[in-house]
Amino acid sequence: MAKPQEPVTIKKYANRRLYNTGTSAYVTLEDLAVMVKSGEDFVVYDAKTGEDITRSVLTQIIFEQEGKGGQNLLPINFLRQLIRFYGDSMQLLVPRYLETSLQHFAQEQEKFRDQMGKTFNIPGFGAFDEQVKRNMEIFQRAFTMFLPTAKDNVANAPAEAGGDDIDALKRQVSEMQKKLDKIGE
Repeated sequence: MAKPQEPVTIKKYANRRLYNTGTSAYVTLEDLAVMVKSGEDFVVYDAKTGEDITRSVLTQIIFEQEGKGGQNLLPINFLRQLIRFYGDSMQLLVPRYLETSLQHFAQEQEKFRDQMGKTFNIPGFGAFDEQVKRNMEIFQRAFTMFLPTAKDNVANAPAEAGGDDIDALKRQVSEMQKKLDKIGE
């Protein structure tokens, strides 16, 4: 069995700069967030006192992530309930409960991704858009099969009576194509 790798040591200086001793480079909270997401373990020490401040740095990362537009994972009611547990007799149980709940959630998330991959016969859930593209290609072929001149009519339609409707259809098709292209990215 391989010995678990030691966590990377990060030092936080009085000027609030974070120094990665593994890479001998200064890092940001965003860099540390990327490390967490990639599964890289680290500990943060105050450079002057040697105190382990990993918890407060991780909390800062969460605070920054929550501050970014549209990335709120912690509902307000959850935060209020969490604050209520401080000083409560149940306070000692909350950390273990939250940790176990998140571990269970992560396991279920992985099962969900695997099931989606099997259901759509696509390796990895991220490739779901490939199936969408294939479905659109099939739809477009079927559309031109039933209305073989529709493509030519839309492209060459005169701007006269009824032309406004065709222009509207052209815009809708163009907008749909842009949305599909975004999904495919």
